[in-house]
Amino acid sequence: MSKGLLIILSGPSGVGKGTVRAKLFEDQTLNLAYSISMTTRSARPGEVDGRDYFFVDRDTFEKKVAEGGLLEHAEFVGNYYGTPKEHVEKLLNEGKNVLLEIEVQGALQVMAKVPDALTIFLVPPSMEELERRIRGRRTEAEDIVRQRLEKAEREIKTKDNYKHVVVNNTIDQAASEIAAIIRSAIKKQD
Repeated sequence: MSKGLLIILSGPSGVGKGTVRAKLFEDQTLNLAYSISMTTRSARPGEVDGRDYFFVDRDTFEKKVAEGGLLEHAEFVGNYYGTPKEHVEKLLNEGKNVLLEIEVQGALQVMAKVPDALTIFLVPPSMEELERRIRGRRTEAEDIVRQRLEKAEREIKTKDNYKHVVVNNTIDQAASEIAAIIRSAIKKQD
């Protein structure tokens, strides 16, 4: 059995990463496994340790960082989030293709540690369309919307660090393009 691929899917907030990821997981031929993140935040109602996140305390998380046990990590709103290396390696060794849906900051950390990872950056058709999608959620105040759009512009500038850039015109089209990229990478690996 050959080792699986490590796949990084990044893109700005609001571009549709989660929806595209869900569509990709419908395709059983891709043999995908989703990487579970570790966090210091408390579990929300309905979340299960080891399924949604690995929930740990700050000391445990900081020890993992010090030991080099995370592929990437960041602090967000007072909590740590990261990708446990051991969990990802276990899935890869089982022949699974592991998909990391992560922010640009984390993706760049993983790329430095795993240069042969398959990296895909999802972009909106335009900044106007991204703004329409973010505003269409109707979940955030105006200042937060502006911050997200400014961050998105900065993140899009990093797209050249990725091996592939896919425009998310529609979920089906973007998922289909990404699935073809993954299939091509699997063939090259065999």
